Amino acid sequence: MSESTIRPFFWRATRLFGEKTVVSRTTDGEHRYSYESFGHRVQKLAGALSALGISDGDRVGTFGWNHHRHFEAYYGIPLMGAQIHTINVQLSDDRVAHIVEDASDDLLLVDPGEPLATIERLWEDLDSPDQVVVMAEEVPETELPAVGYETLVAEAEPVSEWPELNEDQPAGMCYTSGTTGLPKGVEYTHRMVYDHSMMVTTPAALGIDESDVVLSVVPMFHVNSWEFPYAATMAGARQVHPGASPSAAELVDLIGSEGVTLTAGVPTVWIDVLDELDEHGGDLSSLERIVVGGSAAPEEVTRRYKDEYDVTVEHAWGMTETMSIGAVSRPKASMAAASREERLAKRAKQGLLSPGLEMKVVDEDGDPLPWDGESAGELLVRGPTVIEEYHNRPEANETDFESAADGGWLHTGDIANIDDDGYIEIVDRVKDVIKSGGEWISSIELENQLMAHQDVTEAAVVAAPHERWGERPLGFVVPQAGADPDATRLRESLVGTVPKWWLPDEIRISETIPKTATGKFDKQSIRERLDQPDLPHAPGRQRWPIISRTLQWPMRTWSPGRSGRISMGK
Repeated sequence: MSESTIRPFFWRATRLFGEKTVVSRTTDGEHRYSYESFGHRVQKLAGALSALGISDGDRVGTFGWNHHRHFEAYYGIPLMGAQIHTINVQLSDDRVAHIVEDASDDLLLVDPGEPLATIERLWEDLDSPDQVVVMAEEVPETELPAVGYETLVAEAEPVSEWPELNEDQPAGMCYTSGTTGLPKGVEYTHRMVYDHSMMVTTPAALGIDESDVVLSVVPMFHVNSWEFPYAATMAGARQVHPGASPSAAELVDLIGSEGVTLTAGVPTVWIDVLDELDEHGGDLSSLERIVVGGSAAPEEVTRRYKDEYDVTVEHAWGMTETMSIGAVSRPKASMAAASREERLAKRAKQGLLSPGLEMKVVDEDGDPLPWDGESAGELLVRGPTVIEEYHNRPEANETDFESAADGGWLHTGDIANIDDDGYIEIVDRVKDVIKSGGEWISSIELENQLMAHQDVTEAAVVAAPHERWGERPLGFVVPQAGADPDATRLRESLVGTVPKWWLPDEIRISETIPKTATGKFDKQSIRERLDQPDLPHAPGRQRWPIISRTLQWPMRTWSPGRSGRISMGK
C-alpha cells in the first residue's frame, strides 16, 4: 500500500491538531467544531455513503458552496475509495446537465436553495444519479428522491478502518469552464492531490503552516478550492469557510472575528472589500496575505492593501489542468535591496513556477524562446500535478497534450514571456489575441489601458472581422457609477499608450459585459454577438478587473493554432 494518498493529511489533522477549530457559515447559521469532531463526522459520512450503495470506484458529485459539510465530503468520499466530483453551482442548466451526465455521477450532494432548484429542473432529463443528499439540517419540500445530510450522518455507523488505497486511483474531478466549447473533465489521482498539497504548503509556493488561520473564499466547486481544503488540513491550520456568496461585509467580519492570516480569491472580491472598508471600516490587523488568481489585481489595489493595512497581495497562476496553483509571485531574496517599484513590478507578474513543475515558452514551430522578458510564445508546462488527458475527450487529448516521447508537455493556451529571473508574465490567451494585417495586438493590454481611465470600471476587447485587415480590435466598456464617458474620447485616451495601429476601430458603452460562471469576461459570447448594438445584460452589476499593468510585448511571429486552456477562475 502506498501512503501518497490524502489519508496522512486526515490522520495528521485529527490526531496532531485535534483541538484546532473549523468554522463555517451555512444556511443554518454559524457552525464551529474541532478537527477531532470533523474526523468523527467524516467517518460517519463514509459509513452513510456506503449504506447508500457507494463503493470503491464510484463517483459522487457535490453541488454546493464552502461550508463544513462540503469540507467533510472532500475527505469522506475519497478516503472510502470513491471519487469526489465538484460541480460549479453558477453554471447554466445545460452545462450542469452535460457535466453530471458526462461524469456519470452515482450520487449528488446538493446545497439547499438555488443549487437544489437547479437539480429539480434537470432531474427528469438526467440518466444519473439515482439519489440526492441535501447538505442541510432539514430537507426542503421537494419531489426528488432526497435525504438529509444530517439525518444520514446521525444514523450512520462510522467507518472503523479505511480501505487500502492506491495512489493512482482517482480522488477528485473538476470540469473546465468550457469557454471555447463544452466543459472538459479533469481527474486528479490521490498521488496528484498529495503532491500538489505538498507543493502548495512549501515556502516556495504559499507557505501554509499550523499557525495560520485560512479563509478559503475560492469556491469549493472550483479546482479543489485551489487546494486549500487539503493543504491547510495537512498543515494543521485553523480553517474558516464563508458559506454561499459571502458579501464583502461578511468577509471583513470573518477576518476580524476569527483572526484570519491568509486568504485567497479572485480580485473582484478584494476590490469590494476595500470599498466596504472605505465605507464602514473593519479590522484587518491579523491578515498577512491575500492570494489572487484568475486575473491580477490592479496595481493600486495592491498598493492600498500594503500601505493602509500592511497586507501583501500575491498573484498566483494556474489552471484546472495543473490542479490550480502552478506559480506564485513574490520577490526573490536577492531582490531585498531593490526599490519598492521594482519589487512591485515583480509582484505584478504571474510569478515563479511552483516546486516540481517545469516550463518553457515556444514559438509557432515549437522552438523554445529566450527568457528575456520580451519574447512571447505559448507557455508549456509539465510535472506530477499536470494532467495527461481529459475525461471522455479524445479529440482534445490529441491537440492539447504531447506524448511522453515528445516530453509530455501540456499546451496551456496562454501567451507569455519569461524574464531573466524566471518570472512568468501572461500577455494574452491564444484564443483572444488579435491578428490585424499580419501583426498581433494584445487584447489584455488594450483592456488594461481602458481600465486605467477614471470613468471606466470594466473593459473587454475582442477581434472583429475586417474585410481589409482580417481582424480589428473592438472594445466594450462599462462606466463607473455616475460617469458618462464618450467613446471617441476614450479611444483618444489610448493614443500614446499603445501603438497607433492598435487603437480599436470602435468602442461601445455597455451597461454590463457578459461573464462566465467563474467571473471571467465571456469573450466567446461577445464575439457571437458583435452585430448587436449592445451586449446581453447579466443580472446585477459585477465588477471584475483585468490585469492592470503595462506590458512590453514585441510582436513575434506567433500563430495561435492550439486550443485554449482554462486558467484559475476562467
